[in-house]
Amino acid sequence: MFDSVTAVALSSALDGLSARQAAIADNVANLQTPNYHAKRVQFEDALKAAVRSGSGAVAPTTSRSLEPTDTNGNNVNLDTETVSNIDTNLRYSLATQAASQQFALLRTAMRSS
Repeated sequence: MFDSVTAVALSSALDGLSARQAAIADNVANLQTPNYHAKRVQFEDALKAAVRSGSGAVAPTTSRSLEPTDTNGNNVNLDTETVSNIDTNLRYSLATQAASQQFALLRTAMRSS
């Protein structure tokens, strides 16, 4: 059960979303830091490929944003970070609900055996 593609993919998704949340927090904290470039976390495309191949295991990758910078060399956009934060929180909530359902099925199966 814990090594099924679904369980592994959910774990990978939660790890990726958690990494994205940390990157968003770093970006917002450095909103006014000269020459700071926003961090971006990617994992969705790799996760899709891993699920298709029957694995589901991926690690998130973090890169620096190549978006244009302000005059101080910083490229953090608070509007972008806010929208990304909301999206990430909704996705994290959905993934935790799906993981919870997986555990509920396991508990039900253990009670009935």
